[in-house]
Amino acid sequence: MSQTLLEQSLGQLACDIPGATRIFHHFNLDFCCGGQKTLREAALAKHLDPLLIADALHDLQDSGASQHDWRNEPEDLLIAHILERYHARHREQLPELIRLARRVEQVHGARENCPNGLADHLHDMQQELEGHMLKEEQVLFPLLQRGLGRQTAPPIQVLRLEHDQHGAALEILLALTDNITPPAEACNTWRGLYRGLQEFRDDLMQHIHLENNILFVKALNPAQ
Repeated sequence: MSQTLLEQSLGQLACDIPGATRIFHHFNLDFCCGGQKTLREAALAKHLDPLLIADALHDLQDSGASQHDWRNEPEDLLIAHILERYHARHREQLPELIRLARRVEQVHGARENCPNGLADHLHDMQQELEGHMLKEEQVLFPLLQRGLGRQTAPPIQVLRLEHDQHGAALEILLALTDNITPPAEACNTWRGLYRGLQEFRDDLMQHIHLENNILFVKALNPAQ
């Protein structure tokens, strides 16, 4: 059974198997921007054993866990969920993360393991993400809510490209923070910053996954 999972895309597996995204996070596999890659391709690109990951996914399938399947919900409900759970949340997260990052850099900037440049990078991410979310709120979502999904191919192409850019920005974030791992001697502010960064990363990847692998697919294939 595990063998059959190897040729399925990460995006499809994230939709089909409850808890799959936790495994993908553990192995640092990109199921949102890179969701079109097969499990075999994605694992080999990271020098990982594809069968090891497939076996873990198979165990999840056997556990009988369940998750909310947004593929079966109307677009309006999915859009409302994205707006409330992700757009609003990112707008809360980033100002506080930037504040904490600036404080850590000011206090610990002379230390070799300090994430210098993180605050500026998060500010850039905030600017890019805000512009991206406004495109969705002002262009894409109104088209979908008016039943004009067939007209959304051009904005979706732009939004997918911007999702790839967000994914690249997350990779830089990981590089700046040693994969969001605080040093043993990190202060409470530093640790709080990294907890927030982990939550933000997980949220942004799930946000992109819901759009790339579910909302955009439903918009461009209304019969599905």
